[in-house]
Amino acid sequence: MSTTTTNTATGNFTFTQWDEKPVAGADGGARIAHAAVTNDFTGGIQATGTSCQYTLVYTDETTGAFTGHEFIEGSVDGRSGSFVLEQRGSFGADGTISCTLTVHPGSGSGELAGLAGTGSFTARHGDSTVPYTFTYDIG
Repeated sequence: MSTTTTNTATGNFTFTQWDEKPVAGADGGARIAHAAVTNDFTGGIQATGTSCQYTLVYTDETTGAFTGHEFIEGSVDGRSGSFVLEQRGSFGADGTISCTLTVHPGSGSGELAGLAGTGSFTARHGDSTVPYTFTYDIG
């Protein structure tokens, strides 16, 4: 019988590239966009040059929601491997961006095989570095 221990990792990630392109709709009104994003993580998650793909839904110029998936290859608290984070969030007229993170089941590899976890971040529009919290276990 194996046991798992729940751990919490904290740190920051930095947007190193944000390439957003419109998909459908009109500027100023409801529209959909796609963003290809690259991040660097420090702290409990260590990774450089992650690959993240977002679909953004704007309800007007400053509010909306997004979903995405981010492939992270690096380490979590010193364990090496890779995994995929599913992300769901929203952004408001006040510039606040809120997001929840969930490890896609079965996506962990290497020393991160069996990784399960959730996390979150809150940012302000224009922040290039964002703090995160990630609670996880490795089964």
